[in-house]
Amino acid sequence: MKFGKILKAVTAAGVISAASFATAAYAEIKVGFIGSLSSDTGLSTLRGAEMAIEELNAKGGVLGEKIKLVTADTQEDVTEGIKAYEYLAETEEVDFIISGSIDDVSLGWIPRMQEFQIPTLDTWTSSISIIDMVVQDPEVMAPYFMNIASDEALATLYINFGADVLKKQMGWNSVVILAEDTGFGQAITGLVTEAISPVAGIEVKETIIYDVGTVDFAPIFAKAQATGADFIYQVSSVNSQVISSQYVKLQVPMPMTGVNVSALGMEYWEDTGGAGGGISTLSPLPSVGFKLDPTSQAFVERYQAKYKSRPVIPHFNGFNAYYGLTQAMAAAEEAGGFKDAKKWSAAMEKQDLKLELDGKLWLRYGFWGKDEVEEVTKRTYPHNARFDLSAPYDDAQPSMVVVQWKEDGSVGVVYPFEYATTKFEIPSWIKK
Repeated sequence: MKFGKILKAVTAAGVISAASFATAAYAEIKVGFIGSLSSDTGLSTLRGAEMAIEELNAKGGVLGEKIKLVTADTQEDVTEGIKAYEYLAETEEVDFIISGSIDDVSLGWIPRMQEFQIPTLDTWTSSISIIDMVVQDPEVMAPYFMNIASDEALATLYINFGADVLKKQMGWNSVVILAEDTGFGQAITGLVTEAISPVAGIEVKETIIYDVGTVDFAPIFAKAQATGADFIYQVSSVNSQVISSQYVKLQVPMPMTGVNVSALGMEYWEDTGGAGGGISTLSPLPSVGFKLDPTSQAFVERYQAKYKSRPVIPHFNGFNAYYGLTQAMAAAEEAGGFKDAKKWSAAMEKQDLKLELDGKLWLRYGFWGKDEVEEVTKRTYPHNARFDLSAPYDDAQPSMVVVQWKEDGSVGVVYPFEYATTKFEIPSWIKK
């Protein structure tokens, strides 16, 4: 029972005992973090949530109650992720859950969310299959929100990059896909394969699936070369620094782009031993090499003053956690708490934060409505982060950007052109 209800109950009874005051004094809103406690991805979400909670508590909390954070480690494992969600729901009895889980783990605990009906925000997972669940069963999925663009939007942006840069500028006509054997890998591969040929005019020569525990990529790169494709598209969210560094060290004579999660953090250069030049990856916003609006820059400065260990700059999901948790608490203020999940959900749907840079809309933290149809894909994305798939990006930021690490260790945005801070290049060892 929350503080206000306790105080009203004991006052009505005409007796306010020391025990009643003790119970009331410790009334709180409990937030559960679910994700890896040993990865840059997980720590980004955790720290973003910590900072938001500290700032909210400094202002008096929410509904007169302080916010307490508890954690559950998924170890980036599906089984452990399910246990973690159950622990937060049954043992800690949390009011709200913020997730830094990877796709496979979130897909694992989603049935538990449906069962417990705990308001939950995913800050890393981009699985379109979860948004499809919201479309198909909006009542059961009402407590769930995802404040990162789903992978269908991700793939759409990358197809545009393929058409505008890889095909038009570089003259590449064919690709071989190297994808890890995960739910994330399968989802992105399927979306890219289905669209890259008809939309970007790039032929998919072959798709090669590899195990996430692979340590020797020489045979895989040799097989990729044998396809005769113009470039490699890689999809990697687990141990992706391995494929990156081996690509550079082996001087693979094919350009390689795609989705590389390790390249999303500033530690990438160190993790690859300086063998990461030439790698480009699609990244949600804000990304490494991305200009920041004043509000987000201030967040980074406070983050760096507080945390001295990696990640030195939070991944995009750290921003998602900071802004998203603040919005979740604002929705709780409007809904009178989290207990009525549907009432909280209705309030959360209305949250909409717009951040500007030099007078231009730069970042937007809002959600698609149930019946809103996105004009490019012609489908709905209820409870998914609002994104814009076509320039001039005046309604929201692009779903993603493409960033590239250069051989001197610098990194910048190469696409969309409106957000670019550098130009796309092929590695120096590849003959044009």
